[in-house]
Amino acid sequence: MKHQTKWLRRATLAVALAAAIPAFQASAAVVTSIRPLGFIAAAIADGVLPTEVLLPDGASPHDYALRPSDVQNLRKADLVIWVGPDMEGFLTKSLQQVDSAKQIALSELPDVKKGLIKDTDDDDDHEHGHDHAAGEGHGHDEHHHGEYNMHIWLSPDMAETSAVAIHQKLVERFPEKKSQLDGNLHKFQQELQQTNANIDKMLKPVQGKGYFVFHDAYGYFENHFGLKQLGHFTVNPEIQPGAQHLHQIRTQLVEQKANCIFAEPQFRPAVIKAVAQGTNVHIGTLDPLGSGIALERESYVKYLSHLSEQFVSCLKDD
Repeated sequence: MKHQTKWLRRATLAVALAAAIPAFQASAAVVTSIRPLGFIAAAIADGVLPTEVLLPDGASPHDYALRPSDVQNLRKADLVIWVGPDMEGFLTKSLQQVDSAKQIALSELPDVKKGLIKDTDDDDDHEHGHDHAAGEGHGHDEHHHGEYNMHIWLSPDMAETSAVAIHQKLVERFPEKKSQLDGNLHKFQQELQQTNANIDKMLKPVQGKGYFVFHDAYGYFENHFGLKQLGHFTVNPEIQPGAQHLHQIRTQLVEQKANCIFAEPQFRPAVIKAVAQGTNVHIGTLDPLGSGIALERESYVKYLSHLSEQFVSCLKDD
C-alpha cells in the first residue's frame, strides 16, 4: 500500500509539472517601453496577448536603466513596441539582441515620420545640458531627444497609425487571430473618433488661455486640439532651465499673459513654485505617461480624456 501511495504521489507530481511547463513557455506578451504605448497595444492585443510595460510608474524614459528582469522580458516578448532611439536611448543596445521582426519603432513608421515636429530648444538650456550630463555621469546619447519631438503618443492621429501598425504585426504573427484583431482595431478607431469629438467640446472654452509647461512634451496634443502654450521650462526634464530663460517666463507671468503653469508627477521642480511666487498664476499637473491608468482595452481613450481634464482644471475660470 505504501509503495502504491508513493507511486501515486510521484505520478500526480509529474502530471502537474508537465501541465506547468507549457504554461510557462506561453507566457510571452506584447512589451512596450512606456505606459501610453501600452494603452494602445492593450486595445489591439485584447484577448490575444497580455500587454506589459517596462517602465514602472514614476520612472522617466529619459534616464531609465534596464534591470536584468527587463532584459529577460524583452527577449521572450512576442512583440516589443517603442518610440525609437531618440526617446528611449536605454533600449537601443538591448533591442539589438531581439529579432527585428518582433519589434516596432513607431517613430520610423512612414505616416508618423512625415508628421514629426521639430523640438524647440534654446542655446541657454542646451549649453547647460552638456554640463548636467557630464556632472551626473550619464552619456549624452541617453538624454537627447534628437531633432524632433518624440512624444508621438500625445497625437491621436499618430496613435491611430501606431495601432494599425501593431495590428498588422500581430496579424502576421498570429494569423489565426485575425478576426479578433480586426475587431479590436475597429473598436479602437471608433472609440478614438468619439473621444476626439468629446475632447474638442471639453477644451473649447480654454483654447485661448495661455500657459507654460515644465517639459515640452505636449506639442502634438496642443496642435490637435488648438491649445495655447506660451512656452516651456525645458525640452529635456533632466536639464534644468537657465537663468535667462526663467527671467523671460517670470516676466510673462507678472504681465498676466499666462493662466497656469503645469508640472508633472515625475518632475516637480522647486523652480516652478519660485518663478510663480507672488503672481496669480495657477499651478497644475499634467501626466504625459498616464501613471495609475490600468492596462485595458479602453486605456488610451481614458488617458486622453484624463489629460484633457488636467488642462481644463487649471485653465478654467475660478
